[in-house]
Order: sequence, then C-alpha cells, then structure tokens
Amino acid sequence: MHNKDQKVAIIGAGLAGLSAATSLAEAGLQVTLFEQDNLGGRLGGSGAADMGAQYFTVRHPAFRQATRDWQQRGWVAEWSPRLYHYDHAHGLRPSTDDIQRLVGIPDMAMLAAHLLGTSPICNTQIRQIQRSADEQWLLQADDGSVPGPFAGLILATAPAAAATLLQDAAPHLQQDVARVRMRPCWSLALRFARPLDTALDACFVRDGPLDWLARNNSKPQRAADERWVVQSTASWAEEQQHASPQQVVTTLQQAMGEVLGMPLPQAEQVELHYWPQARPAEELKWGALAAPKLGLYVCGDWCLGGRIENAWLSGRQAARALLDK
Repeated sequence: MHNKDQKVAIIGAGLAGLSAATSLAEAGLQVTLFEQDNLGGRLGGSGAADMGAQYFTVRHPAFRQATRDWQQRGWVAEWSPRLYHYDHAHGLRPSTDDIQRLVGIPDMAMLAAHLLGTSPICNTQIRQIQRSADEQWLLQADDGSVPGPFAGLILATAPAAAATLLQDAAPHLQQDVARVRMRPCWSLALRFARPLDTALDACFVRDGPLDWLARNNSKPQRAADERWVVQSTASWAEEQQHASPQQVVTTLQQAMGEVLGMPLPQAEQVELHYWPQARPAEELKWGALAAPKLGLYVCGDWCLGGRIENAWLSGRQAARALLDK
C-alpha cells in the first residue's frame, strides 16, 4: 500500500496496535485507532501501581533498537530489583538472574501514551466490520456511527474479540483465531503506611496461588509510598474467576504474608483487578495473520506466545505486511 491518501483503521490500542500505528504513520499513511477500554491494554490503566505488565525484557534486535530510543527519550528506564524465588520446599532464595528489566516512566501505562503521540484515537467499541461495494472497510461502532471507508484494517485485539469480528468478514482467519485460548490473572495492589521489613523487591513464586509479587515503589520514578502488587497464577485465577473480591483479596494477602514470612499490617488502600485474557495458553509462532487480498491483518502478543516484546513485534509485522501489499 503506497498511496499515502489511503486510510487505515486499527482496532485495539494495546502495544500491538500502537506498534502497528507507529510503523504505518512513519510510512506516511493516515491511521485511526479504535479502543473501547484503556489505552495500552495489558500495560495496565493509569493508577498508583502497575496492575498489568510488571516489566519487559529485550531479545529481538529491532526491539532493542526501539527500547534504546525510548530510554533516550525518558519513556522507559532499567529496573534492577532485589529479586528472589520462593517455593514451599526451599523458602525464599535470592535470584542469580541478571536479565535486564525495563519499565515505563512514570508507570507502565504511560509508555502507551508516549507511543500514541498525536495519532487520532476513537474511544468506542467496534461491533462489526464489513466490506463496501468498492472493496473498502466500513466499521459498525457501538455509538451508531459507521467509520470508514478504510483501505486497510488491522485487528489488534484479544483473540476472542478478533474472532467475533472476523466471523463474517474472513472465516478462514476466524477459524485460526477462534482456537486460541487465553488464561486469566488476578492482580492485587496494596498500599501500606510504612515500608515492609523485607529485603526483597520482587519475587517469582512457585507454590500456592501467587505467581509474582513486587514492591512497586522500588521501580524508578514511582511515588515513594509503600505499594505492593501481587499477581496470581493462571490456574488459580481460573478456579477463582467467580469468587467474591473479598475472598480473592484475603487469599492473596495471606499468600503474600507466607512468602515474606511475616503477618502483613492492615493495608491503607486495596485495589483488585481481574484480567480475563492475561496470557496465551500456548506459545504460537504466527507473528501476525494476513488476508492481503482483503487488506486485513491480525496481530497481538498472543500471535507470538505473549510478552510485551512480542506484542510490539507482532504489530510491526502486521504493519509491514500491509505496506508490502
């Protein structure tokens, strides 16, 4: 697609959608994003603690180059926590892993705002996509509007939402997307009046309902007040998806106290969030899906097995496939 007057729609403004939008805008195309929820997706909405993705790592050379630029701009910074592992058999053990971990500044969600820049975004749900008589894309929005026409369309949503949109528009893609299974996660943030008496800043947990816990204020440029984030395993979240919020909070707090080896003081503030599609159940190697004759593409971290880096790579791949059409 080389006609710069042609317009492209991207449904979903998580990191995959933002990556695709950045690549297309740099190529001179007119891009409009559509997002019904929070900008940034699982980067986690704006708040006092990082409730979604906790950090990200870098493996791919292209992503490394991008993150260096983000660091120079002050969008991200390195986080070097006092990292531990925990299981019932061995208790707490310092981690020897020296992987570089990066976080958004001043929170993970702000990275999405930086990447959006001045790109137009419409805060509405797209309920249906359809082809016009002249083979352009028209969108049916929740507010009754019909945005379009668009020469190209990228779906950068969770697989369930993408499968619904693809059902009539591209059944051959829908069949692949519909079989992708995502797994949930409970995320709990706790603010305490005083710092907890523990040496660790973050911990991978290998037993019980917890998967991860972290002292949020140990990350660079966070507020100084003592805030912790604990996240559950996918298996426990599946078992407890219909539990009451109080049950979830109580169980996760007890598990956190067990890991730290101390009774927790009363939290001054409690925030709980359920992520129904937090991570893919299997590691796929699709990169992105494409129907070039339709000008239709699908991307997301789940196309590459999860992780922030893979969301960025998948969005970039979808954009390049569209540009090469």
